[in-house]
Amino acid sequence: MEPHSEMVHWFFATGFLFLGLILLSRAIVGEQVWGQRRWRLYLWPSIAFGLGILMWPVMTFFTNSAIHMIAHGAWAQALMIAGAAELGLVHGKLHSRWWRLATPVGILVSGVAFLVHEQNTWYFARAAFLHHLIGWTLVFGSLVPLGRALRPRSAMFQSGFALLFVALAVMLYCDRDLAPVFGHLSPLAGVPHR
Repeated sequence: MEPHSEMVHWFFATGFLFLGLILLSRAIVGEQVWGQRRWRLYLWPSIAFGLGILMWPVMTFFTNSAIHMIAHGAWAQALMIAGAAELGLVHGKLHSRWWRLATPVGILVSGVAFLVHEQNTWYFARAAFLHHLIGWTLVFGSLVPLGRALRPRSAMFQSGFALLFVALAVMLYCDRDLAPVFGHLSPLAGVPHR
């Protein structure tokens, strides 16, 4: 039995919420305190990389069109590259600070993929509205990790980076397969399943 797509969205929302809370904790206590336990430095890049790996089965088993497959593949690659670059920096295998640009580029690619793969208009259904909202949030939100890459000690960019993932999680938790948005549901969308 294949679960509704909202279940998959909620699963990833949980992962992004956990990721955002870890990043927010790091921003609150500061880089020095966070780094006192070496394993904590590996935490958020590992989770990002793991979410990228988990996106591959979603791409394979839960897509219904080529554009969805391409979008989910782009998300998987963006998460894995960003996580791998941050892991390389933490471990000392990568030395150039320019590797930190993998994260804002990955978030920008993810935002564009959200926008491109949603073929319906904003008010078609709640899922269409949320895909547009998430896409634009990630496109403009990619400026926050860009600022974080250029000014890594800035508490504002560290906190904003964490809150970007928390906001993404909240939006993904709001997703339902077929539900009205602001009381409007397109007659072409079908009958809500609950």
